[in-house]
Amino acid sequence: MASAAEQLASNLNFSAFAKAEELKKRIWFTLGALLVYRLGTYIPLPGINPQAFAQAFNSAQSGILGMFNMFAGGAVQRMAIFALGIMPYISASIIMQLMTTVVPSLEALKKDGERGRKVINQYTRYATVILATFQAYGIAVGLEGATNVVTDPGWFFRISTVITLLGGTMFMMWLGEQITSRGIGNGISLIIFAGIVAGLPRAVASTLTLSAQGNLSGWILLAIVVLAVVVIGVIVFMERAQRRLLIQYPKRQMGNRMFEGNSSFLPLKLNTAGVIPPIFASSLLLVPATISGFAGTSGNEWVTTITALLGHGQPLYMVAYAAMIVFFCFFYTAIVFNPTETADNLKKHGGFIPGIRPGERTAQYIDYVLTRITVVGAIYITLVCLLPEFLISATGVPFYFGGTSLLIVVSVTMDTVSQIQGHLLAHQYEGLVKKAKLRGKRK
Repeated sequence: MASAAEQLASNLNFSAFAKAEELKKRIWFTLGALLVYRLGTYIPLPGINPQAFAQAFNSAQSGILGMFNMFAGGAVQRMAIFALGIMPYISASIIMQLMTTVVPSLEALKKDGERGRKVINQYTRYATVILATFQAYGIAVGLEGATNVVTDPGWFFRISTVITLLGGTMFMMWLGEQITSRGIGNGISLIIFAGIVAGLPRAVASTLTLSAQGNLSGWILLAIVVLAVVVIGVIVFMERAQRRLLIQYPKRQMGNRMFEGNSSFLPLKLNTAGVIPPIFASSLLLVPATISGFAGTSGNEWVTTITALLGHGQPLYMVAYAAMIVFFCFFYTAIVFNPTETADNLKKHGGFIPGIRPGERTAQYIDYVLTRITVVGAIYITLVCLLPEFLISATGVPFYFGGTSLLIVVSVTMDTVSQIQGHLLAHQYEGLVKKAKLRGKRK
């Protein structure tokens, strides 16, 4: 009996060591994959004149290209093979989510469990290829239209550009899936996170240079640091905030045994839409600035006027930005969360909200609660995104300190840390179970 207990203890120690090694391998794999991604953002596209492209990019970086460059980790500024970034895949995913609400066959696949999810993921990959192809061709034509950017214009350049950029996007999509399955955290989110964080040291250095040159006072710099800490704290608090609806399950009889009814909670996140609303709002508002940067000012007075009115810090920009964020908060929440479907699933499994009749009344109550908390979530996202905009317009702080980038960085960090904690807790729980078995055998 003693030898058996010693053997079990030895197996327990070996298992704990193996689990720790597995977590370490996952972390190293994630870091290695992100390093490969960062190297890809420095490999230039063939057939490009870097100096001429740098001049063309500087004239248009205040538009949507500046935001895409931030998400792509500077790949757009260098016109690297990863210049398209992971945005085509994100756009395809959002399109598929929209389609599942209006196309009955896709809606049926969504309800089909794991098999349906795999089919929808495959459709998303096909949509990514189509979107990336069109975007890559548009980039190739746009580069040919710029002055002295392409060394040898023509169909060969267009085809090679499409193949290169499409291959870069598909490789990043595959790399993100590998990080999700073999590493730690959500791979796609971590790739965007790495792109934003890679530009933060330069943004901090630029801010400190402004302060050293006297263009930014020490008090304003201190206020920026304090505001950043406060905003990060608010984001952490609000992203973890939930409204829990009590779900009660009745007593059940299985054979000759009667099981007591239990209760659980239906968690409703305060910010169901995540970072999608500010990304969409920023993209739409930056389109006029992008057109103005590429088209120039001659003969386009209306574009110039709209661009000036929608400049950072302008009243029209602030109002339009806030209105679009609020709209997309409600719009995207309605897409990703269906109260009727949730109420039907509760009714199917015998669950109910105390005091609310199952079925349609439950769906109405969930929709009522969800609408109220979405109002709070929309106000929170709007304030987080507008405060840095006022800061940018008043002090000239680099774009990386925008509310969207802060939301993404903090949200991805929280998700990754929670997954690491989940791995550690799972290992501890497994160790406690084995220790309990060890004590039982000793007795």
